[in-house]
Amino acid sequence: MDAQNTIVINGNEFAFTPGETILQVARRNSIPIPTLCHLKNATPTGQCRICVVEVKGARSLVASCAAPAGKGMVVLTESPKVIEARRLVLQLMLSSGNHNCAARVSDDRDWSGFQLDVNRYDQTGQLCPVWGDCELQHLAYQYQVSAERFPRSEVPYPMEDVNPFIVRDFSRCIKCGRCVQACNDVQVNNAINFGYRGTDTKIIAGEDKTLKDSECVFCGECLQACPVGALVEKNARYRVRPWETQKVRTTCSYCGVGCQLNLHVKAGKVVKVTGVEDVAPNYGSLCVKGRFGFDFIGSGERLTTPLIKEDGKFRKASWDEALGLVAEKLGVVKRQHGPDAIGVLTSARVTNEDNYVANKFTRAVLKTNNIDHCARL
Repeated sequence: MDAQNTIVINGNEFAFTPGETILQVARRNSIPIPTLCHLKNATPTGQCRICVVEVKGARSLVASCAAPAGKGMVVLTESPKVIEARRLVLQLMLSSGNHNCAARVSDDRDWSGFQLDVNRYDQTGQLCPVWGDCELQHLAYQYQVSAERFPRSEVPYPMEDVNPFIVRDFSRCIKCGRCVQACNDVQVNNAINFGYRGTDTKIIAGEDKTLKDSECVFCGECLQACPVGALVEKNARYRVRPWETQKVRTTCSYCGVGCQLNLHVKAGKVVKVTGVEDVAPNYGSLCVKGRFGFDFIGSGERLTTPLIKEDGKFRKASWDEALGLVAEKLGVVKRQHGPDAIGVLTSARVTNEDNYVANKFTRAVLKTNNIDHCARL
């Protein structure tokens, strides 16, 4: 092992590549270090301070997500100082806003009164909409932390639910910045950023507009990056819990890129869509159609059988009858008016393979070059 590029973590020596962070080396070697603000493929900020580690010779604890590994560095990831620092950060986060998960116990106010206040704010009698799927909650359980150490601080910003896709609940925002990184570093939409200062800090869109009035394109990258209940799908909020669904991986049908999706299925119905992370070509990212445009799957208006129009009315038909009729009509037009009297319009909603077949059919069978694609229109 090259002594020039080795680091000691929890008494074990590991090789590293120059430029790697302590967090990257640790995770590559199956050493868990918790994070909340860290987002893969984005510039590390060290904002949340959950990933701090103790480095021999350093004057204070170091944010492992932002600190580069160094020659001969000696690191402790679970020392008493590290544990106490993480517990303090978690306690501060839980005491701010409406974190009404089971991790929060009685504090300076009556527990039932607090819950009732949050229930009125949420307009539901249930616990947090991401209960059981919240990274802050997971860490609170892991480090056995509750919020009674500090008085609860109110969040002055009301919930925003005026757009059709995303609910922004500022009372549950921990200001980790992952949504900002997802928007600016990953999708490069630059629609949201940090605004105001100190205790008034808020994630704002443009000049503190609502998302629907901003530059947001509703790709949902911020939503998938959010580790808590601050950003939640509007149609899934309080209707879907992770243990109630089954993930089914598939390929998005909206265009030919081939983005990989996880369909979250509950009782035989798709209730939510997320991008498959760490898999090409999209690596978790989706557009607004891929993430939110799935209602058609279970729509009662979907056609389930071919229809033939007779005397101004549609009647159901078999595929053989319908295809036979189409072939007959195309043949008549071709014989009477020539192949260039026929035009074919294909769709971005089908696969590349289907579009290729349509192209071959138009040119080789119908003998015309009159084929176009809806994506140009």
